[in-house]
Amino acid sequence: MARIVSVASKLRRDRSRSLRRGQTRAEVRLWAALRAGRLEGWKWRRQAPVGRFIVDFLCLEAGLAVELDGGVHGEQAARDARRDADLRQRGLTVLRFWNVGIEEDFEGVCWRILSACRESDPARRGRRIDRRA
Repeated sequence: MARIVSVASKLRRDRSRSLRRGQTRAEVRLWAALRAGRLEGWKWRRQAPVGRFIVDFLCLEAGLAVELDGGVHGEQAARDARRDADLRQRGLTVLRFWNVGIEEDFEGVCWRILSACRESDPARRGRRIDRRA
């Protein structure tokens, strides 16, 4: 039986793919540390659609979304707050880092992410979140 996929879903998928191809230096560097279970075996997705948003990095096991912010996000604080509230409503914890923070304190950022993963509720491991819009 064929699966019915909405136009909006296809657009989010295509947008995710284009974001993966055009990552910033900070995103590339963090992805190198997260991918393939390199951070204590936690599984990560990059540029993953969650509802009407696309998060930079997503760990479903820990219920953790990591967002890297460039200069434009300083002007979008209210929008980011609404986005974070929507992601929290879906059961995700959101960590935000500035791109400059990745360059200046990469190990510290990795430790904060790892700590958040370790502190996540073990009962949620393997439990899915509703990523649909």
